[in-house]
Amino acid sequence: MTTAVSDDVSDSKKYSFAVPGLPWRFFGLLALTVLLAACWGRKDRDLVSGADQLYERAHKSLNSGNYTNAIQYYENLEARYPFSNQAKQAQLDLIYAYSQNGEPEATMDAAEQFERENPTHPRVDYAIYMRGLAQFSGQHGKIRRWMRIDLSKRPPVEAMNAFAAFSELAYRFPESRYAPDARQRMTFLRNRLADHEVHVARYYMKRNAYAAALNRATHCMQLFDGAPAVADCLLIMLEAYRKLGMWDLAEDTEKVLMQNYPDATVPKPKKDSWYKFW
Repeated sequence: MTTAVSDDVSDSKKYSFAVPGLPWRFFGLLALTVLLAACWGRKDRDLVSGADQLYERAHKSLNSGNYTNAIQYYENLEARYPFSNQAKQAQLDLIYAYSQNGEPEATMDAAEQFERENPTHPRVDYAIYMRGLAQFSGQHGKIRRWMRIDLSKRPPVEAMNAFAAFSELAYRFPESRYAPDARQRMTFLRNRLADHEVHVARYYMKRNAYAAALNRATHCMQLFDGAPAVADCLLIMLEAYRKLGMWDLAEDTEKVLMQNYPDATVPKPKKDSWYKFW
């Protein structure tokens, strides 16, 4: 009897745990079905939507900060209605959406595409500005400042490309609303590129490649005139001339240095003695 009762109890427990599990599975399956139906419903709605409707949804997502959704709508609009007026505006909005979504490469590609396809469009200046801005963003990142990364020691490829884009904007569209900001960023990038040239020139000096250091410093001074690094260029040129035994040129360089940077610290010349043989 005892055994029979214990078996009945164990069976009841077994079924009591198994039966309540069914509703949860049912509700889970129902929720998944509703979600999939909603997704397919949205896709079907987009497929039958016109250019105006797609642009309106994209613009609404953009204004609300939902850049991922906005990008999808704009890309769909471009693919389905490539020759519509909405597609032209969508290309410009897509550049901004990519930028705000943290996609610099996509921003550059979209900007370059707009420039190629619409060379006479009145908003070409905006595309050039955003192309430069996408490449400029890596020059002042918070992570790099926090980690104290010296950008002058890194290859300035992005800085050169950003400088070229901003320079093109300032030259082609001097009255553009984006030109003043582009010129300010050009000043920052000029200093950044000059610092890199000084870093390379100092490396040559350490390697006793005085002629190479002299050429690099001279090139930097001529190309980035007005940058704070010009003082360092003159000091490198002064030291290189001395190392090469060109004392007349060294004295002329020292005069130019003191006239333009009177507070600069000029090292005293060290001429080798006539009896030194090593």
